Amino acid sequence: MVYIVYMFQSFFRKIKLILSDRGLVTKLVFVLIMFIVLRFLTTVPLPGIDTAALTKFLNNNQLFAFLNIFSGGGLTAMSIVALGVGPYITSSIILQLLTMVIPRLKELYHESGEQGRQKFSQYSRYLTVVFAFIQGFGIISILKSQGIFVETSSLVVIQNIIVLMGGSFLTLWIADLISEFGIGNGASMVIFLGIVATIPKHFSQALFSYEPTQLFTYAGVVISIVAMLWLTVAINEAERRVPVTYTKQSRNGITTGGADTHIPLKLTLAGVMPIIFAGSLLTLPQIIAQFATVSNSSLLQTIGNGLTRFQNNQLAYGIVYFVLVFLFTYFYAAVTFDTTATADRLQKGGAFIPNVRPGTATAEFLGVILSRITLYGGFFLATIAVLPLILQNVTGNSSFAIGGTSILIAVSVVIDLIKKLSAQADMREY
Repeated sequence: MVYIVYMFQSFFRKIKLILSDRGLVTKLVFVLIMFIVLRFLTTVPLPGIDTAALTKFLNNNQLFAFLNIFSGGGLTAMSIVALGVGPYITSSIILQLLTMVIPRLKELYHESGEQGRQKFSQYSRYLTVVFAFIQGFGIISILKSQGIFVETSSLVVIQNIIVLMGGSFLTLWIADLISEFGIGNGASMVIFLGIVATIPKHFSQALFSYEPTQLFTYAGVVISIVAMLWLTVAINEAERRVPVTYTKQSRNGITTGGADTHIPLKLTLAGVMPIIFAGSLLTLPQIIAQFATVSNSSLLQTIGNGLTRFQNNQLAYGIVYFVLVFLFTYFYAAVTFDTTATADRLQKGGAFIPNVRPGTATAEFLGVILSRITLYGGFFLATIAVLPLILQNVTGNSSFAIGGTSILIAVSVVIDLIKKLSAQADMREY
């Protein structure tokens, strides 16, 4: 009881310190203003949209539900910022994957410090132009084939693609402003805004579709969501600490080193990237199906119908989704954490892992640990990814289909924001 009281006192003390810090309050207000601006932009639709047809199409489309996460909710009304930071996220992922096969990119990303990271980010923005065009063209083509656009002339199509590309860079600019003048990562905050914006819709749908006979079902779903949120926080913060000891060095009669530290290996080292990879890959069949079903070729129509049946088969879709997330977790962990480079840095810095030889043996030891924790992390991510599908099929209510990606991103952003605010409060306190 005393501990709980102490926690509340500490919480309110930090809140008071945050509110008394004019600079921090200014940053929070700036983020709020940017959120308002972005939400306003999401209400400005592209010209020539049939709103009723768009709403009907979006309610039964997993592809656009997935892409809507990165748009800040802009796809709901097919707004001028419908692409959001999606093209930038895609280009960043592609470049990170290319670091495995292009040594120059690997050196730039991992070994060139802050200047190298800025150069890497610049390359990502160049590639964003390409993906913004591709995604804009794909979305416009799909909506055009569904009769959602009233005007379908080539000039209007080109105009809308250009508007979507401009809206994507406008969203990216707002994200950069949040990163520079606000608090937190701008791109993550934009995605977080899109997730939060969908909560009232899902809540209202669940509320209005409630029947007394579904009391226990709803109670079970609520308990499952709360447990999933708690587990997500716990797993997100879980880490395996590998002990590291620095050797003692004596120069001019002064002894340095000998300190003990650790290498923190997070259980979810890959973060939400495996889910994003898998989700992006599973959207390809739907994109292909949209084009194939309206083709004049009987072969393409057969392929399109087969892909559509796969998308509609929840069991097959869920199994493939689970396996892909699990495999991508291992893949991305290998990309983000180079065991050989880490072992070399430890050896050059005069550090070693107790009872492990420096060099190759250290790299192998870290590789074994990484494989073990990735096994648990991959299983957790895959389970979180398919859990909304399970809830939707158990309850028969589509309002419970809040994506695992959304939950993980939202939790990660909130935890990161709390840590930064807490750090600012601690600095002011001392």
